[in-house]
Amino acid sequence: MITLLNRLGRDRRGVSAVEFALIAPAMIAFYFGLAEITQALLAERRAGHAASAIGDLVAQSSTISSTEITDIFQIATTIMQPYPTNTLQMRVTSVKANAAGATTVAWSSGSGMTAYAVGASLAVPSGVIAANQSVIVSEVAYAYDSPVNFFMPDAVTFNRKFYLRPRKSDEVAKSN
Repeated sequence: MITLLNRLGRDRRGVSAVEFALIAPAMIAFYFGLAEITQALLAERRAGHAASAIGDLVAQSSTISSTEITDIFQIATTIMQPYPTNTLQMRVTSVKANAAGATTVAWSSGSGMTAYAVGASLAVPSGVIAANQSVIVSEVAYAYDSPVNFFMPDAVTFNRKFYLRPRKSDEVAKSN
């Protein structure tokens, strides 16, 4: 019996299998967690790109209609593909500064987000807009919910805001 126990103690044939059994669950969890975080970062980048594209497309116009803004919002939903767009919220706003530098909303449109009221005061970071000028503010909010829900069980909301100057005129006018 003692000889059998000594022989069993010297036998190293199953050590690799035991080490693999101990390390494998941690490595698999690490792999899936990294994949889940990577997908969230890609969704965040697409939300930022969508906000940038909305503002850029509006800033390229001297006059824009409600139909064109709806089309631009549709472009932003296309940018978010292959991620689901049911939680995508967008808003584009033209902000004008008066001679004193006070900023007010000239017009605003939203998809999922409420548009600002015309004439409402809207804070703009200093240095973005000068007196008697305007700026286009594009905003996107996207709630990313991981399909795996292992490391991120709750949705994470990404908020992006861009400020762009009109390119072809001093102000982008909105026509109905």
